[in-house]
Amino acid sequence: MPPRPYRIEVLDPVLADLHRRLDTTRFPEPLPGAPWAHGADVTYVRELCAHWRHKYDWRVHEAALNRWPQFLCEVDGVDLHFWHVRGQGPAPVPLLLSHGWPGSIYEFHHLIGPLTNPAGHGGDAADAFDVVIPALPGFGFGGKPRDEGWSPKRIAAAFDQLMTRELGYARYGAQGGDWGSHITMELGVNHAPHLLGIHLNMAMATPPEGQEDTEESRAALKAGAEWEKAEAAYKHQQGTKPMSVALGQADSPAGLAAWIVEKFRRWSDCDGDVERVFTKDWLLTNLMFYWAPNSIASAANIYFEANRRGPDLSSPVRVPTAVANFPKELRPMPRSWLEARFDLRRYTKMPRGGHFAAVEAPELLLEDVRAFFRTLR
Repeated sequence: MPPRPYRIEVLDPVLADLHRRLDTTRFPEPLPGAPWAHGADVTYVRELCAHWRHKYDWRVHEAALNRWPQFLCEVDGVDLHFWHVRGQGPAPVPLLLSHGWPGSIYEFHHLIGPLTNPAGHGGDAADAFDVVIPALPGFGFGGKPRDEGWSPKRIAAAFDQLMTRELGYARYGAQGGDWGSHITMELGVNHAPHLLGIHLNMAMATPPEGQEDTEESRAALKAGAEWEKAEAAYKHQQGTKPMSVALGQADSPAGLAAWIVEKFRRWSDCDGDVERVFTKDWLLTNLMFYWAPNSIASAANIYFEANRRGPDLSSPVRVPTAVANFPKELRPMPRSWLEARFDLRRYTKMPRGGHFAAVEAPELLLEDVRAFFRTLR
């Protein structure tokens, strides 16, 4: 079915209910030790919730989100919600941008202007893109899957159908991080004829055959195991029993904030101060993509689906690939692993930035995307 115009419009009763819940939140006492040592810092979450209740104005941000044309389009039984903004230049290249968890399409909102209208933002009009930014099924204001099986592979197939069959692009570029990276890699594996190239800021691979026991591979595997032990509790929980925590997060805005904001602090290049990178308003607007449409459970379910159905990190990706290596990425892969899996045309070691590159270092990501696709136009 063809795309239908859409606007984000959260009803007043939803906001009133949010305020009531914020007013009646019961916070636990902090545990002994450093503020963030046990996960979320109670003091900071209390401060953030007070801002949410008394200073944050959703209507201002809702209007900004609705500034760009957005649509719903049913693909594989699910209404995909997406921004679709045409480029202003001589030959805009279609570009699919895919987000991850605990983010949302909001991560890319401030890049729409520079990507679609580079000349209006100090760049070259020849670098213009037609930008398509879909919410992952079950995330944000789009539809929630009603059947099982929505793995990254299936999401990639739905996004490819959106780009080719529904929007009419014969070939396009794709960019992603976090789950968006997995989806973009699946596009490269299974839908290569439709792709000009892919750009990743969280490239994943396994040790190439014969290099499993090199010093570089042993170090990378050890670092990965240490990260899994120290940081991956959320992944195991959502990959096995997502609803057990989602029930509480859907009921408590403070619980939702604690679960998500801790990740923005831990996974970003902020030296422990989350507001060095993200303002309270930015964090809360991203949270509203989970709170207002009650999508925390359906979003977390991607971990459960991926736990049962891949993703496969060894399948070769034979489309032109660029990797932006930000220093505080969760689990950076050795370049030799990436060269073995991908048709690696560009590899950029960034001076700063972490897992949320589009927000942390937008100018670095923007220029790397432009430079890579400039060679493929």
